[in-house]
Amino acid sequence: MDIQEIQALLPHRYPFLLVDRVVEIVPGQKIVAFKNVTMNEPFFNGHFPGHPVMPGVLILEALAQASAILAYKTENMDPSRSVSYLMSVDGARFRKPVVPGDRLQLNVEVLRHKGAVWKTKGTATVDGAKVAEGEFLATVVDKDKKSGGSTAEAS
Repeated sequence: MDIQEIQALLPHRYPFLLVDRVVEIVPGQKIVAFKNVTMNEPFFNGHFPGHPVMPGVLILEALAQASAILAYKTENMDPSRSVSYLMSVDGARFRKPVVPGDRLQLNVEVLRHKGAVWKTKGTATVDGAKVAEGEFLATVVDKDKKSGGSTAEAS
């Protein structure tokens, strides 16, 4: 999937769209995607001046966005009617810094899928070295329904 196909599925836009390309999808099982990290990323202005490091929470967000793409493609969902909300992140670990020039590989596999709820495991790597990982719980809901006071955020 190229960036136009990704934008057709995800509601995110610059500077918050964190998936640049999808190279493999096995519906209901896994996705492999990439985020090209450049010095032009707006977060590098403050994180950290003179020593740019991609914030770990944004690496997790990139994995959550890849998870949402996998859910949409698995269920053949209409993104104009549905949205994926991140409900929780468990076991987040950060192993190495991600810096400008890195190509972040996003590997996500489905651990469990029941109804609208998805549990996935995401691993981010750079040049084959693990830089971050975590387990994600998300739900896909109809945009027209009220959230019921949920504090979930779009992933």
